[in-house]
Amino acid sequence: MSGPLVALTGATGFVGRAALDALDRAGMQVRALARTVPDKRGAASWEQGDLSDGGALARLVKGAEAVVHVAGLTTAPNAEAFDAANVAGTLNVVKAAADAGVPRFIFVSSLAAREPALSAYGASKERAERLVAASGLDWTIVRPPGVYGPWDRDYLEMFRLAKRGIVPVPPPGRSSLIHVDDLAELLATLVPGGEDATHRTFEPDDGHAGGWSHRELARVIGWAVGRRPLVVHLSRPLLEQASRADRLLRRSRARLTRDRVGYMTHPDWVARPELHVPPALWQPRIPTREGMKETARWYREKGWL
Repeated sequence: MSGPLVALTGATGFVGRAALDALDRAGMQVRALARTVPDKRGAASWEQGDLSDGGALARLVKGAEAVVHVAGLTTAPNAEAFDAANVAGTLNVVKAAADAGVPRFIFVSSLAAREPALSAYGASKERAERLVAASGLDWTIVRPPGVYGPWDRDYLEMFRLAKRGIVPVPPPGRSSLIHVDDLAELLATLVPGGEDATHRTFEPDDGHAGGWSHRELARVIGWAVGRRPLVVHLSRPLLEQASRADRLLRRSRARLTRDRVGYMTHPDWVARPELHVPPALWQPRIPTREGMKETARWYREKGWL
């Protein structure tokens, strides 16, 4: 393979594994970072280490033409853990890229960075964005909305509840969505850079104007699993109680953390049109109804649903 060498973090995670596949399909060479190198390595070369390992990061980016930085925490027990992974970790990757003379840096952030006061997660992503923007590199920041698809465990909870016939959702609000494969294709498309991508922050989505209300999303997931579930809006106090119960039951594996409640109850997580990716550069291919149906099928085949 003769394409450019791309250094990829987070390659064994939900978004990262899709990004690895998209980069490979685009004809790029990939060197990937992982704490535990997978047995099935595919076409990528692998570097064992994490975001705190300066030596591993130096080896990861050596000779690379671009870095795609996906790795980070979306769930953590406290703000310090978010800062260590999302802020200090990003700084370490930026420094390694700058020291190695890597010209291109693509950072996967989150819509949560728009409202850093709502959660420790969003605050950590916002601080990481500022580090990237001040790096002197040829950067692009991508703020995905809700990402769903094969291997995702966050929306899996809603699929399971919809199958049982009832889906509790946050107070009324709207959010955008994107299939993980569409997001991965965007990351691969951004690697070459150019004036349409350089020093830009993008908020991609599935092309569904105005996003989805929580009720609409629950009904779409219900349709994907063959049910018409009862949709129940929960107040913030009830969600906070549920987060405490989840913490007691699942401890460090809890998905509904108090921090997540902070941004789940915000009414507007819709990707803003002024920050959409130029259509000539990238457009989503997977309609959400179709993507949800395929995701439900994948969950069933894996025995998750």
